[in-house]
Amino acid sequence: MGSQSNDAALAAARDFTGEIAARWRAELGGALLGIYRIGSLAHGGFSARYSDIDVAVIAEAPLASATLARMRALAADASSALAAKLSIFWADRSFGAGRFPPLDRVDYLDHAVAVVECERVRPARPPLAEIRRYLRGAPLERWGTQIRHYQELPALAPDDHKPYLRSLLYPARLLYSWTTGAMASNDEAVAFLRREPMPQLDLDLITRALECRRENRDLDPLFPERSRLDHQYAVCADLISRS
Repeated sequence: MGSQSNDAALAAARDFTGEIAARWRAELGGALLGIYRIGSLAHGGFSARYSDIDVAVIAEAPLASATLARMRALAADASSALAAKLSIFWADRSFGAGRFPPLDRVDYLDHAVAVVECERVRPARPPLAEIRRYLRGAPLERWGTQIRHYQELPALAPDDHKPYLRSLLYPARLLYSWTTGAMASNDEAVAFLRREPMPQLDLDLITRALECRRENRDLDPLFPERSRLDHQYAVCADLISRS
């Protein structure tokens, strides 16, 4: 059931990104260099319930906030439900402006699927040292904040399932990227931990979270495990501090 639902959702997301790419191309005209699917739409593991729809837009010059607002409005006009899942990554030709963190830049270089391409722009690949500086900063801090938030909640609200799932899976994503400097699907990140296990890490909890993601299940059965997230964070933070 989960697999069939994910396949149907993936097809719908591809159709949606094709539709909005056509609209955005008309909006941006000659300023557009390319529109690409990235994230799980490109590197695999798309979940009907839990995946964002990640799209990268490369333009000749920085996009104005009003332009981005019109692009979001055009996406909502195509499908309000799918537009709610849309995450726009964008950069100018030099990748000197925009919203394109280092790991997503790597994902673009390794996995991007062109929807519209006038000219392929390839930024410099962020080296492992830059990836690690990024990961030990805002992403690690956000994860810690999420952990504290969920430990204080008495129960999961409907909108909590997706970010709580990410908190459970984040050790795999973090350690994969910390080690390889790359971005991959949740499935590949968990498989990486099985090949190169960290004895202190609760891999069983991560695996159960991945199964919920694959099957689009509620996270309520795993909510009592939120007390384990402090331990997961400590294991990852210790590795980072020693590197």
